[in-house]
Amino acid sequence: MSEMTERNRTDGPDTTKDVAPGQTGGRKAVRRGGGDPATRGRTTIADGVVEKIAGLAARDVLGVHTMGSGLSRTFGAMRDRVPGGSKAVTRGVNAEVGEVQTALDLEIVVDYGVSISDVTHAVRENVIAAVERMTGLEVVEVNIAVSDVKLPEDEEEEPETRLQ
Repeated sequence: MSEMTERNRTDGPDTTKDVAPGQTGGRKAVRRGGGDPATRGRTTIADGVVEKIAGLAARDVLGVHTMGSGLSRTFGAMRDRVPGGSKAVTRGVNAEVGEVQTALDLEIVVDYGVSISDVTHAVRENVIAAVERMTGLEVVEVNIAVSDVKLPEDEEEEPETRLQ
């Protein structure tokens, strides 16, 4: 071992734990880092992640027919038909994410005959629970706009395509 290496080993900071009297030391444990591992670094969560969680949680509520405005649903239906396209789970959801808090705006279409106040209450509860559990962020508000009511005799709005 070189003289410099030996000096660094003996003159460096003491990183070993003391062994209690009466115990055989064997190999001494090395103390690494400091404090709780959860405090060593920073986690950022993208708006889109929170929007997906909220969109899926809102769709799970009985009485929510779909999410988004008429125009976004029309474009979404066309996008869903494209091979390789995926369903837009974030349609009708907008999130503002800070370091420890988030705020959400949802636009929903409810089924005819359900209590809108009951549905929006259930959506808020489900969205808040899912977002807070999965992200650890505090949800400060969930604003819900009911943009339409799905009538039982309404056919699914499917835009006509030029391709057959």
